[in-house]
Amino acid sequence: MSRSFALGGVGLEIRVKRVYEPPAPSDGARVLVDRLWPRGISKERAALDLWMPEIAPSHALRKWFHETRIWEEFRMRYEAELSGKDALLDRLRALADRGSLTLLFSARTVEENHANIIKELLMK
Repeated sequence: MSRSFALGGVGLEIRVKRVYEPPAPSDGARVLVDRLWPRGISKERAALDLWMPEIAPSHALRKWFHETRIWEEFRMRYEAELSGKDALLDRLRALADRGSLTLLFSARTVEENHANIIKELLMK
């Protein structure tokens, strides 16, 4: 299930989509924002333009969230991790400025995953 959002009224879109969903022409630039490569996905099937493992939550934070499932605390901790990664967020903003951007993730949970947090930060 992908979600798209217009940015600043200019018609640019940022989508959040599971990497296991098939690529679509409307995806635009496809960026995997997971630290680990998704299981069972070949590079060809992923059809990525870019893989940014360095923007994903740290291993320690991922492990903590997997054990606790406390979403709001995860959000705060992940936003704190992202506060030092302005160059990475700027790179994604530049892709969104050129057209549609799809942030890909492998988690089963569509609503509570880090790609949504990245999307929200990019939209600010």
